[in-house]
Amino acid sequence: MNRTAVFGGTFDPVHNAHLEIARAAADRFDLKKVLFIPAANPPHKPEGTTAPYEDRVRMLRLTCAADPRFEVSRIEEGPARSYSVVTIEKLMARGSGPLYFLIGADAFAEIGSWYRWRDLAAAVEFIVVARPGAGQEIPDAPPGAVAHPLTGLRLPISSSEIRAQLMRGEEGVAVPEAVLHYIRQRRLYQLDTRLQSRFGRHISRRD
Repeated sequence: MNRTAVFGGTFDPVHNAHLEIARAAADRFDLKKVLFIPAANPPHKPEGTTAPYEDRVRMLRLTCAADPRFEVSRIEEGPARSYSVVTIEKLMARGSGPLYFLIGADAFAEIGSWYRWRDLAAAVEFIVVARPGAGQEIPDAPPGAVAHPLTGLRLPISSSEIRAQLMRGEEGVAVPEAVLHYIRQRRLYQLDTRLQSRFGRHISRRD
């Protein structure tokens, strides 16, 4: 069966924990593809508070070159808000399926507040990723949703922490080497007052 998992987020920037999640999901659930979908205009972030969309897409492409099961989609490109259910409906209209949806346990706990969440739950099966420090607990799935736990991963980093490290000019940042080179070449996440204001205060659960 041609199983595909949708992995959405801001990916600001993509980092090693994203790779670990994607690889573990592909291995454990026999996925043929993990489709990384960067949000062009995420509803949970104020406009203009992420790195440019094109830069985030290019960093993902550099990352996905490491595994033939990984692919980047620009399906959320454009000015419209990037709602997950709309993205899934677009993919299904193009013949994708069956679809899994990679989501963190903290975000899954709030799935009932998502836009048209019942339609999303009817269209996908969730792969719910437990974060360390939260007891590896997976929230109960709401009625109508199917959830598969993905536990046992070591995910000590988040995009917000990565951005802070890059702003401070630290070494040993947990991003793929090609991505780190791109960030430095493009001078992304530089430490100055403007970027601290834009990036430092907004921490996403969909990192």
